[in-house]
Amino acid sequence: MTKTVLCLVPHPDDAEYYAGGTLVKMIAAGDRVLIAVATDGIKGSFELAGKELVNARHAEMINSAKVLGAESPIFLGYTDFELELLPPGTLRERFIYLIRKHRPDVVFTEDPFWLGETHPDHRAVAYAGMEALNYARLPRIYPQHLKQGLQPFIVAEKYYYSEEPARANKFIDITGTFDKKIASLAEHKSQIEFLVEGLLQEARMAGLDLKATLGEIADNKLALFQMGMRMQAAEIGAAHGFELAEFFHYERYHPLVESFLS
Repeated sequence: MTKTVLCLVPHPDDAEYYAGGTLVKMIAAGDRVLIAVATDGIKGSFELAGKELVNARHAEMINSAKVLGAESPIFLGYTDFELELLPPGTLRERFIYLIRKHRPDVVFTEDPFWLGETHPDHRAVAYAGMEALNYARLPRIYPQHLKQGLQPFIVAEKYYYSEEPARANKFIDITGTFDKKIASLAEHKSQIEFLVEGLLQEARMAGLDLKATLGEIADNKLALFQMGMRMQAAEIGAAHGFELAEFFHYERYHPLVESFLS
């Protein structure tokens, strides 16, 4: 059966970065994918700033979703790097609203139990996402939604992503979808420039000559980015019999319910 998949992410590019290969597989199977982006990405550049950067990241997200095969992105428009400054519960309410509006079978979001997360926006989305997934079912939570015709809803499948394989219990083979994942990420030109430049700054501080080690690829930021993504996916896949893989902490029903299904 066709599923509706909702991604609750902090920034443009996060859904594609952490789950792009898996999302491509779902879309190929006929699933409908929606990506809700919490922030405007206005802090994510060494070169661009202000409205120019916001416009760039907005356009890049739209283009990336098209390449991925997802529907038009949902932009919540909060300021990058300032989600923790929102009034308590603001992001939770927006996420619950989206869950009740779109009634997804599957939700992808940040793993709230990965202790190594350093970005405050990622942590904010992780906790708001977890709370929304647990409490979108309760009719007395945000009763104003009922007046808007939105009913409480239970999400059956939850995919929490992080950078910690020890948290993972589900590994997805993306060998056949990796190239499309990279093609969608390549639309985030400003972010690839930003991420790779940060890495190059550290390499220069460490006294490394990347050109001597890597050759001409050292001058091509997209190629460097793709190489890093492939190495990461290969490392994840190697331990699980896949050439390339993504991983998630996957949850479905309450453990008691699961015990009767297994």
